[in-house]
Amino acid sequence: MTIRRISPVYNEIALYSGKPRILALDLGKRRIGLALSDPLGITAQGLPNIVRTNKRSDLAAISALAREREAGLILMGNPINMGGSEGRQSGWVREFGEALERETALPVRFWDERLTTVEANRVLRSSGISIAKRAAAVDRLSAVILLQSYLDSL
Repeated sequence: MTIRRISPVYNEIALYSGKPRILALDLGKRRIGLALSDPLGITAQGLPNIVRTNKRSDLAAISALAREREAGLILMGNPINMGGSEGRQSGWVREFGEALERETALPVRFWDERLTTVEANRVLRSSGISIAKRAAAVDRLSAVILLQSYLDSL
C-alpha cells in the first residue's frame, strides 16, 4: 500500500491507493458535467452537474469537489474540431483548465471529447428519457463517457 501526498492546498491529504481518483469535467457555457473515477481507476460514475454562475464561483466549486472527493487529477474534455485542429472553444477550455490548475494545485489533463455529446444524446434518446430531463443529463453522461474513454486508454 503506497501513500501519496497531494499539494499543501489539500492539507496533505493522504491517498492510500496506488491511483488517485480522477475528476472529469465536460465544460459547457451553462453547465459543467462531472464524473469521478472509482478508487481503482476502472470505472467512471456521474456526479451532479454544476450550474455555471461565474468563473470564480465555478473554480471554487470544482476545487471544493476535488478536495472532498480526494481527486489527484482533473481531466477536461478538449473540444477538438472534427478535422483534428483546435479552435476557439478549445482555447477557452484550455484557459479555464490553466486557471483550475492554479486554483486546485492539481494537474489538469485535456482529453479529446469529439462526439461524446453526440454519443450521450444517442444513449439518452434510446433510453426514452424526456427531452426536458435529457438536457441536464447529457452533460453528466458526456463527462462519464469522456472519463471512461480515458480510463480505458490506460
